[in-house]
Amino acid sequence: MRALVRLLAVAALAAAAARVSAAPATAPAPPAPAPRPKAAAPARPAAAAPSAANPYHLKAGAQGKVCLNCHSDIGDLLAQPFVHAPVKAGNCVQCHSPHASSHGKLLAAAPGAICATCHAPMAAAAVAKARSVHPPVRAGECIKCHDPHAAKNKGQLRLAGSELCASCHGDMLKRIAALKFKHPPVAASCEACHDPHASDANPHLLKKAVPGICTQCHKVDQPAFAKQHMNYPVGKADCTSCHDPHGSDRAGLLWMTVHPPVANRMCNQCHLDAATPGALTTRKSGAELCRSCHSEMVNTTLGKNRVHWPAVDKVGCLNCHNPHASPQPALLKAKTKDLCASCHTATVDELDRSAVKHPPAEEGQCTACHDPHASNAVFLLTSDKVMDVCGTCHDYAHHSNHPIGEKKIDPRNRNLTLDCISCHRPHGSPYKTFAHFNTDSDLCVQCHQGMGK
Repeated sequence: MRALVRLLAVAALAAAAARVSAAPATAPAPPAPAPRPKAAAPARPAAAAPSAANPYHLKAGAQGKVCLNCHSDIGDLLAQPFVHAPVKAGNCVQCHSPHASSHGKLLAAAPGAICATCHAPMAAAAVAKARSVHPPVRAGECIKCHDPHAAKNKGQLRLAGSELCASCHGDMLKRIAALKFKHPPVAASCEACHDPHASDANPHLLKKAVPGICTQCHKVDQPAFAKQHMNYPVGKADCTSCHDPHGSDRAGLLWMTVHPPVANRMCNQCHLDAATPGALTTRKSGAELCRSCHSEMVNTTLGKNRVHWPAVDKVGCLNCHNPHASPQPALLKAKTKDLCASCHTATVDELDRSAVKHPPAEEGQCTACHDPHASNAVFLLTSDKVMDVCGTCHDYAHHSNHPIGEKKIDPRNRNLTLDCISCHRPHGSPYKTFAHFNTDSDLCVQCHQGMGK
């Protein structure tokens, strides 16, 4: 039975295959007609893709060339040895707007901001944390030193070496040129020691801190160096406490004012002997060390009613004086005004804000009125009578008919007498004649109250 079923199935499949092969073949569909060709459009110049270097969608090859049609002088700059990369690439619009600008010379932004887009380390934010920054860099005035297009000098510097520095620091370079003894690195270039932009860790734009910058040339382990310094171990000392790093009229580049023991090579007068441990330790501390030679001055100071505190603290005289040498008279650490301002900041700030300034105060002649060591008068004045201090310059007896003097009581305070500072500020004032108040109205009524009604 199973064999019969299988036989019938095979026969059915064979019959079906025969019917398929006998059917007529279907004719293939005719091919579609070919599309009619269109006329080719005229070619257009391809516009450059917009980018940071081409924000104005200038045509390919148009950058720079269009500008040179008018600014032919820029083309002449390309012959200079050092050409700014955007100029060489003809990419004027990297710095200039071709249409309009709020900045001169159609600059796309302020000069410093433009420079910072490529020279990020020189951006204001990048140098803000540096210990010392060159003022043009801080102000973003890069083009004070660099030509933005091209120059004869590396880095597109407008002038070469120290000649460029002289455009701002001319007085210093003239002084250096006139000195008898010149420091060779200074004669070569300011950049031998100074970074022209900023110094992260050092003052005065120094590339390295003292003494590290000095020991690059002056080898402290050489016998000649030790002999010059009386065999004292000064290899790690502050060289500028004795030497002018730019030059001097004194041998050894010593500062112009030299402490006699240093000038006479008598270091052991203040320090322990060179061969002893701790040779740089002073024999005494504070004013007691100075008293060994300056006993009369120290005794006079301590005998006054009011003593300037720096003279009697642990540091003593060295608060204001350099013990070795100084560019200032009396071995002062800085110019008088700057030295006094290091403590008396409020007074100096008030003076700077004053519209009318007292000339001695403005010129930093603090010691014209004040004794820097001690006094019997308030404010360390050079005389216990205010009118005598003012009288050294002002003939107050013929200056005013207003009653003043020891017999004239100040109506505002019965414990005071009327003197110059009753009406005038000794340093500076917002009002004319250094007055405490406006002299047209408010000054007089401080005492003459009935006149204000």
